[in-house]
Order: sequence, then C-alpha cells, then structure tokens
Amino acid sequence: MTTRNYDAEYKDTSRKYAYKFDSILREYMMRTLAPFLPSGKALEMGCYKGDVTEMLAARYTDLTVIEASEELVSAARARLGGRARFLRGTFETIDLSERYDAVFLMHTLEHVDDPVTVLKRVNHWLTDRGRLFVVVPNANAPSRQVAVQMGLIPHNSAVTDGERAQGHRRTYSLDTLERDVTDAQLRIAHRGGVFFKPLANYQFDMLIGGEVISEGYLEGCYRLGMHYPDLCASIYVVCERSIPDA
Repeated sequence: MTTRNYDAEYKDTSRKYAYKFDSILREYMMRTLAPFLPSGKALEMGCYKGDVTEMLAARYTDLTVIEASEELVSAARARLGGRARFLRGTFETIDLSERYDAVFLMHTLEHVDDPVTVLKRVNHWLTDRGRLFVVVPNANAPSRQVAVQMGLIPHNSAVTDGERAQGHRRTYSLDTLERDVTDAQLRIAHRGGVFFKPLANYQFDMLIGGEVISEGYLEGCYRLGMHYPDLCASIYVVCERSIPDA
C-alpha cells in the first residue's frame, strides 16, 4: 500500500474538491437522516473543514471526530472551538476506548483503502443501540451516466484521475455499498438516496441562485430522489451492530 498524503488529498487539482452544491447537498443529507438519529454520544469519521461537524455539534453535545489530515484537524478545531473533541489518526490504526450511539461516515467511505476492515472496526465502536450512518456519492447519478455517454469517464463506477488524486478509491452504487456493509457484519436498517441529480456539481454551481435553479427546483430534486434512490447524487445506509460483545 502506498503512503498517503492526507494534507494534499483535500486540495483542488484538475477538479475542485468542494463546490457550492456540496453545501446544499449536506443540508439535504442531514434532513434525510434526521428521523433515524439516536441521542447520546456521536463519532464523526473524517471531517474535511468541519462543515458536517458543525451540523452534528448542533445535535450532539458529546461529539468526537477522527481525521487523518493535520491541516483539516486544525481548520475544523478552529471552526468548532470546544464543541467537539478531535483525534488525529487513521481509521485503521486509531485506538478508541469508548463506544458511540451514532457514528457518521459522510462522503468518506469512498476514500478508505479497505472499507470492510474499517467497517468491522466501527462494529465494535457502536453501543448496543448504536447506529452507523454511511453516505457516499452515487455511481449511477444521472449526471455521471451522462458523462459516460459523453465519453468523459469509461463507466459509471470508474474513479477518474482527478478523483484518485483527491483520495477516492472507489465509486459506490447501492449494491456495492450494501455488500461492503454486510461483509462487515453490520445489519442494514434503512437505505435510500439523497437528491435526484440531473447536473454535474460545477453545472449546479453555475446555475444556482438564478432563474434556472431556484429553491423550488432544488426542493423538487430532493423530493424526486425519494422515488428514485438509484438516481440520486448520494446514497446512504443506516446500520446497526450485529456482533455480540466479546
């Protein structure tokens, strides 16, 4: 396995790492997951600059964050202040003595070298009533399928050079996401998609706020995604532990 530079992976390369559309999508992610969130202690795995962390801190007063990038830990800690406890390390090696009622992998699992091994570790970090929330970009989003037909990427689940430079290791669809979760002996309680996505991120950024992409249009895409989860920007699973205590 090659050594990874986590401080470099989050930065812009031939493609942007973060778009305005991403912040909108995060709001819809949390709105989708809200009915399933338990109370108690929470763990966020991967935090970028603290965008989701801030949303989680509004719901959880006991929040721990694991992040491998020293630069991102500094940025998120400065943003959150004392509202979260930050641990710098990799998911594969960090030692956690506590258990959590809610664990979040939000657009992070696709970056992991060995997702099943990491998910098996999460299985041991959950309380008996705990839930794991995994959200990943969707290989079958219409915007991605259009890119395949245009010859920009070879197939729906391909990892582009730009994505690979930013740490992506795979592009999930619902079936492959469910496979990794069940291989880790986690039980899927809920599954679905977030936000029907007809356009690429940069196209949304160009059009949001104008006459084409209105608040009503965004809301319509979110609601349509409930009917067509396999055509959403992101897909998710809500998991529960299925292993007995040692």
